[in-house]
Amino acid sequence: MTGTHLRDVERMRGSWPLNAGTAPESRLLDSVAEFTYHRDIDALDHSLVLSLAELVRASTVALCKRAAGSRAPVDTMIRCAPDQHGKFVVEASDGIDDPAVEGTLRRSMESLQASAETTPGGLNRLVVPVQHEGQAIGAVLLESEDGLENVRPLVDGFVRIYANYIALLDESERDKLTGLYNRRSFEPRLQALLKRQLRARMGARAADDRRRPAGEASRVWLAILDIDHFKRINDGFGHVYGDEVILLLAQKMRQCFRQADVLFRFGGEEFVILLGSAEEDSVHAILERFRDIVASHPFPQVGQVTVSIGYARIGDLDHPDIVLDRADKALYFAKENGRNRTHGYETLTARGDLAPITVGSIDLF
Repeated sequence: MTGTHLRDVERMRGSWPLNAGTAPESRLLDSVAEFTYHRDIDALDHSLVLSLAELVRASTVALCKRAAGSRAPVDTMIRCAPDQHGKFVVEASDGIDDPAVEGTLRRSMESLQASAETTPGGLNRLVVPVQHEGQAIGAVLLESEDGLENVRPLVDGFVRIYANYIALLDESERDKLTGLYNRRSFEPRLQALLKRQLRARMGARAADDRRRPAGEASRVWLAILDIDHFKRINDGFGHVYGDEVILLLAQKMRQCFRQADVLFRFGGEEFVILLGSAEEDSVHAILERFRDIVASHPFPQVGQVTVSIGYARIGDLDHPDIVLDRADKALYFAKENGRNRTHGYETLTARGDLAPITVGSIDLF
């Protein structure tokens, strides 16, 4: 498994050999309390595998997750295991490169049933699917040289708590009309995406890939999308049709943008998209394609609906409000110059159509 190191756990609370007996209730409750303390899904994921690793004698505890709409059994994995010094190390990777493990996960997630097996090499493996609304959104995978049947009730309980907690966090992060992420979840999602991009660039440098030209590593871009003349739609056809336009637009966004792109509804007719790409040309092409798809789609009763888009690159040290303001300036330029257009802040400032925005030029508080 190729993973990126996330953190070493400097303090160990001790691994309880639950195969040989049950941990004290106070220890178990402490673990649950610490596990459910988090309000961020990434932190919750890490805490889940760490808590189970501390409670169960296992060589590996992993949380395998599948993105919504994905056909792969696993898109990301968070793995926890002790290092050579006995400290727990949590690392992340994209997918699984072991066909046997992938097959076990697929069968368990499709059947929504836990499975236990012993490999030809004598390794014991336990898989417990994580369910939400009757579908598997992932699975917890444990591997150990010892038997794991005795710890299955404990793992089942943690997985149920995790699934319930994920549902609560997900509901608080989602726009109720469209199901896209809401404005409240923007900054945590942005920071998580920036961290993943930074780790990817650091990994590329560590691999000393001399074939990669300087500056080619993927960057994060922010786009603001606004429905043109939305007030006319509400006034002319009523808010029911206005909401239907917003719903259909959100569906088009899910269909057109990539799985790794993060989609938000900021409120009203305004949407935000976070994209990863090395080149501005690629970002512009992706956004232009979506704009054209919307313009050519006949919306029921309303007819043609168009959108204007402005976007900007996010630097490693940029404050989110600064980038939002840059993208908003590009959006305003699109609105002022005919609507149904896509403009990038960097291109506009380079050719003198917009004045550059500096940190001191807007009030952040």
